Amino acid sequence: MEVGLRLTACSRSFCDLWFVLVGLSVWISLAAVANAQQEQNNQQPGVSATGSTQADTRSAAQNDNSEPEIKVEQGRTSGRRGSFVIAPLPISSPALGTGIVPVLGYIFPLRKDDHVSPPSVVGMAGLATENGSRGFGAYADLYMKENTYRISTIYVRGNVNYNLYGVGLAAGDAGHKLPLEHSGQVFRSEVLRRVGWDFFLGVRFWTGSSDIVVRRTSDTKSEPGPPPDVELQTSLRALGVRLNRETTPNRFYPTSGTLLDFTSNFFSEALGSKYSFQSYRFTFNKYGSLSKTQVLAYNLFVCGTGGQPPFYGECIYGTNNELRGYTAGQYLDRYMFATQLEYRLSLPKRLGVVGFGGIGEVVPGGSEAFRINYLLPAGGGGLRFQLSKAYRVNLRADFARGKDTWTWSMGVGEAF
Repeated sequence: MEVGLRLTACSRSFCDLWFVLVGLSVWISLAAVANAQQEQNNQQPGVSATGSTQADTRSAAQNDNSEPEIKVEQGRTSGRRGSFVIAPLPISSPALGTGIVPVLGYIFPLRKDDHVSPPSVVGMAGLATENGSRGFGAYADLYMKENTYRISTIYVRGNVNYNLYGVGLAAGDAGHKLPLEHSGQVFRSEVLRRVGWDFFLGVRFWTGSSDIVVRRTSDTKSEPGPPPDVELQTSLRALGVRLNRETTPNRFYPTSGTLLDFTSNFFSEALGSKYSFQSYRFTFNKYGSLSKTQVLAYNLFVCGTGGQPPFYGECIYGTNNELRGYTAGQYLDRYMFATQLEYRLSLPKRLGVVGFGGIGEVVPGGSEAFRINYLLPAGGGGLRFQLSKAYRVNLRADFARGKDTWTWSMGVGEAF
């Protein structure tokens, strides 16, 4: 199960700036409520899938005297109990601007007699921001055979307006922006199997097409030259592998445990792709409780790209809150790493605060890694408001400072 604003489900190829924002925004809200619904529907006493006892869950629910913002409607279909989810999620991205992601989803068990598998989720969402970005996405995440298999698919179509600064650290530092409109569609399907020790291993398939055009704006200050992909329709297709392991007791607000996720995607002309290249992504998160109200969270992300990718197939700094303080797309190159630490404190009245800091870099090759002049530090803080006390669903607003810029972002769920 993926929750929060992690990009672990995406290869960061041509889907970086809008596929994840739409597709994972569906999953963000649905996965949290799915875990909560699984605890409520389980009729046997004991430990739930999120690691807490049902007595604790019922007690927490009884103490929550106000309605959460995420609306859940229960019903029965063919003897199966399910829940509809309706949630207008706010979004604020330095690259895309401020807007809304309306979500509609349905949470249900595939088999009534399967008390081990997490609930399955199907849903759809839209995306609309004030800079003209628009999108639509549909998503399905199915768990079966007592959590032995997981099948997920996602389809997204739309357009995103953003600025291209050029490839490499020097281009990002120069700050010359080329306004682009990137439109297209993406389909991804993935089949994973549990292989022991809580690991899931499986294969994935990507296919999609995109068009990129230069947007004419009133700001005509020195712009970088357009990339070769502009004014061309591009098709990308890939096969890949994914390895995933998650041991957090509460996937929406982790207080302990770890997340490990590795993906490799191989785009090839033999599969019908315009470009042949490889992308590798590794994410590791660790969580620990300092007290009942304090959590320390650590995140490491490593990215590498081989072959001849388009510019949007490179490693892109600032996506998925890695790191906050940078506009997504200002810094991109063949290799990237980002690591950060976040302190989370829960306060009375559903409030919370966080403080975070981290460092990372983008480089064209391994020989340039860890040079002082390539490092991109960031730090900042944020506010949290609990949409649900029982399930720890937080509304997030973060302010961050990068090397030369400030950013403000907003969403549902923790940053990682």
